[in-house]
Amino acid sequence: MKPIAKPLSLIGLLLSTPVLAAEEEETHELSEVVVSADFRPSSAQKTAVSLTEIDKETIESRGAQHLEEVLNLAPNVNLASGASRGQFFQIRGMGQRSQFSAPLNPSVGLVIDGIDFSRTGGAATLFDIDAIEILRGPQGTKFGTNGLAGTINMRSKEPTKAFEMHAETGIAEYNTRNFGAAVGGTLVEDKLLGRASIYTHKSDGYMNNDFLNRDNTQNQDELTFRGKLKLLATDDLTVDLSYVHLDINNGYDAFTFDNSRNSLSDHPGKDKQLTNAFAIKTNWQASDAVVVQSEVTYLKSDIVYSYDADWGFNGQFAPALSPYIGFERFDRKRENYSFDFRALSDKAGRIFNDSTDWTIGLFFIDQDEAFKQDSDFGIFGATRRKGDYDTQNSAIYGQLDTRLTDSLTLITGGRVEYFKAKYDDTNALRLNKNEMLFGGKLGLNYQLNKDQLLYTSLSRGYKSGGVNNDGRLTLNQRIFDAEYNVTLEAGVKSNWLDNRLNTTLSVFYTDRRNAQVKNSFEFGVGQFVDYVDNATSATHKGAEFAADWFITDQMRLLASLGLLDATFDKRRFVNNVTGQTVNYDGRQVGHAPSYTFSLGTEFYPSSAWTIRTNVEGKDSFYFSDSHNAKSNGYALVNASAVYKYNKHWKMNIWARNLLDKDYATRGFFFGNNPANGYTQEKYVQYAEPRVAGVTVSYDY
Repeated sequence: MKPIAKPLSLIGLLLSTPVLAAEEEETHELSEVVVSADFRPSSAQKTAVSLTEIDKETIESRGAQHLEEVLNLAPNVNLASGASRGQFFQIRGMGQRSQFSAPLNPSVGLVIDGIDFSRTGGAATLFDIDAIEILRGPQGTKFGTNGLAGTINMRSKEPTKAFEMHAETGIAEYNTRNFGAAVGGTLVEDKLLGRASIYTHKSDGYMNNDFLNRDNTQNQDELTFRGKLKLLATDDLTVDLSYVHLDINNGYDAFTFDNSRNSLSDHPGKDKQLTNAFAIKTNWQASDAVVVQSEVTYLKSDIVYSYDADWGFNGQFAPALSPYIGFERFDRKRENYSFDFRALSDKAGRIFNDSTDWTIGLFFIDQDEAFKQDSDFGIFGATRRKGDYDTQNSAIYGQLDTRLTDSLTLITGGRVEYFKAKYDDTNALRLNKNEMLFGGKLGLNYQLNKDQLLYTSLSRGYKSGGVNNDGRLTLNQRIFDAEYNVTLEAGVKSNWLDNRLNTTLSVFYTDRRNAQVKNSFEFGVGQFVDYVDNATSATHKGAEFAADWFITDQMRLLASLGLLDATFDKRRFVNNVTGQTVNYDGRQVGHAPSYTFSLGTEFYPSSAWTIRTNVEGKDSFYFSDSHNAKSNGYALVNASAVYKYNKHWKMNIWARNLLDKDYATRGFFFGNNPANGYTQEKYVQYAEPRVAGVTVSYDY
């Protein structure tokens, strides 16, 4: 058994295809994974933060089209649907679960090629994505207000000097078909590199509409284009230009009276998004002492989100049962631009007797959201309004990495951010919110030896306050304050058995203050008032473990486990219609399963074949912080077999949710069924059933 030349990279549960050293050999060689979790790129094993990296081989092996289809690989991470895709993310029990009329205030950042998509999770399509980094814990120094719980950072493939081409096509169940192509290489010798990719994904979806006699009312129709240019302007200056175009035209028809996949809606909804986004980055070696970096981004999205609120029991379908008609549509136009400028020390620029690297930066982002709401509930009334929500964040940040000894490094980082928000709508509602925010990190990293990194950190994360725009709320419920947390984390990252086994272990304790919690109460039949307020406090504590073990040259084992105890220390919800007070002291936080796990193997019977199996799952969890309906715990089985024919062709046979397990990604508890007198009960949106397919690709 030949040794592995390079160390394995622990990236949570990473089901990646190892690189074949040569077709005639049986030895597999894995290289270190470079991540961008900090201001300076480093390998995953030397980055002192709890993180999972999912690479392109993992994405391809699953036939995955969207982030929702791979996110279960990361411990203590969850998602919520309430749309055609799982677009709302939670890390360690913190994160939003839906959006209706009110502005969204994310706790988990979503960054794609440096562009902030934190309010637009549907954009997380996966073709030509090279890596996904999932950072757990507060990321206040680098990512600011969107990094309260953590950050998901997606990177598409970079241009290369050598010519590269990739093309693939695939088919799967539910009339699913895909086609994509990517090409890149040198455009101007020694000056300009480029890469472009285009991908289309279509599927009828996983619902049947019995009323309309259709099987595509929850369809998926997604087009993604990515373009990159890398200008080697001088020996010291590099300029990168990125462009993303998304045209998503999905259906939304997810909820039924009997919690099945058979809808009765007469007016299915839509989940549409048209996005164009740009980023320009520069990296300038100003001197031997200083590197100067800048990044300018622009994003414009037109979004439509609509649904049949009565689910089919209306005057057309069942006039004897109810005259209730309900349909809601929300149109949003989001326009963001940002500027980030930073200076970093190089070797000659270290301070304090050549012991300390430094980073200092300025950041600004303006986010404007113009929205239009059209809600019609028949005899119960209608709401039609237009509004605008404009926010501005200005920040200064810095970090010092001080080597106290050859093995011990002290990390001190901080960020001060000024947040300004203005809301107004056609119902004469005017709200303003201004506040100063700050976060940061104090950490110690100890490199015990070349194979063992021990770290501990004390971090402060924060999230800006916001506004509630429902006119039925009292005045003191219209504005809510900033949330912040303090997290103590300790971990160890290790290589064992001559770099055949990598492990990571982290434990954390988070004291969450002024927690922003979404409440909902029924205001008449089928109508709800949603709003956010500040709970007193909550405690989130737990552990994350991952292992990546090359047992032999033909067998690899990958595992991850997340344990989480996230509870409200004190929270009491008051229904301002009934006046009833509900005590949630000590209750589990919504979308915070007490355990998540993933266990997988990779088997390489020859240089041509890679066979993967994986089991992943989580414990039950509350769907919301305003009712007691819970999901069921579940375990899913996934499998794939990849065959490589020479160095160009590859065929992948894959299946997700192989045992066809029904599990929910969103749930409500209310009365919506006239057949049982609008009795309150649990309704759920199911995730995808078993989906199997074949993908054929060509690489040059």
